[in-house]
Amino acid sequence: MIDVLTLTDGGQQPGVAASFIATFIASASHTLDIALYDLALRGDTSATIEKAVNDAVARGVDVRLVRNASFGKPIPVPPPPHDDQSPLHAAKSEEIPGVPDLMHHKYVVRDGEAVLTGSTNWTQDSWTREENVVLTVPSAEIAAAYTRNFDELWTKHVVQDTGRYTMDPVDVGSATVRAWFCPGRGPRLAHRIAGAIASATERIRVCSPVITSGPVLGTLCEVAAAHKVDLSGCYDGTQMDDVLRQWRAEGQAVWKIDAFGSLIAKAPFGRKRSTPYSPMAVHDYMHAKVTVCDDRVFVGSYNLSHSGEENAENVLEIEDAGLAEKMTAFIDAVRSRYTL
Repeated sequence: MIDVLTLTDGGQQPGVAASFIATFIASASHTLDIALYDLALRGDTSATIEKAVNDAVARGVDVRLVRNASFGKPIPVPPPPHDDQSPLHAAKSEEIPGVPDLMHHKYVVRDGEAVLTGSTNWTQDSWTREENVVLTVPSAEIAAAYTRNFDELWTKHVVQDTGRYTMDPVDVGSATVRAWFCPGRGPRLAHRIAGAIASATERIRVCSPVITSGPVLGTLCEVAAAHKVDLSGCYDGTQMDDVLRQWRAEGQAVWKIDAFGSLIAKAPFGRKRSTPYSPMAVHDYMHAKVTVCDDRVFVGSYNLSHSGEENAENVLEIEDAGLAEKMTAFIDAVRSRYTL
């Protein structure tokens, strides 16, 4: 019942993701709540999304959009969003100030009954040149949690204090699913993932552009040093190098520099050499955000970073053997491609 789409650099045309999302939108009969960090489509891809949204509006669907307000700050992790709403011009929209904490969501709530979420922004590069994961979950309980989060952003117009609640896990087919939101539950989410890593007995897989969360990084180091669990993963080398340079320049988080070095020395991690950020450069980041601990999967918009705990982010914690196998295979393929 949980449908998953994985994207890789050069692995598909942009129409694949556009069709996946447009199909989800096409089933809406009452409401569509869309939260997007970045939106920049063109050509047929833009037309596919625009038609899906316009058709929804034409049949009476109430379409709302919240976006991170563009502020032009040249930050590498994550890069600033584009200032483009053209494919969603028919939606009612609100901009959420992205200073100091980003509105970093990428989700859609349909009719209060289903959710589409994951790591991908709605941009041409995200759908053709980046590693990403998108999934749909048909559950009124999960949708209610996301609607609550969306309404907080829509009415308050701030990131701060949104998502300050924890939902009980619910059954979705054979899976058990729970939604987490930052910044309200950011620190708790980081410790939740760290706890799952610490308790894993068979396998741990990690895909994250950067790995800087103290609880997660420290726990990964301990597991890697023990060599008792099958641990591997992938990160974005260009973005992580930027973080390490910042840490060295500031003289802070010295233990994290040593910890990260120890982690990648003791566990096999792939390192994608993405193109350094500039407004006109291709955005080809290793952008997927997935952690697998035995049969438990954490997937969403949240980088394994301290700043991610403070942004508006969402994560689904899913206990499902089949999904864990699929995400493990995806991460292994990404790691193999970018192993030094």
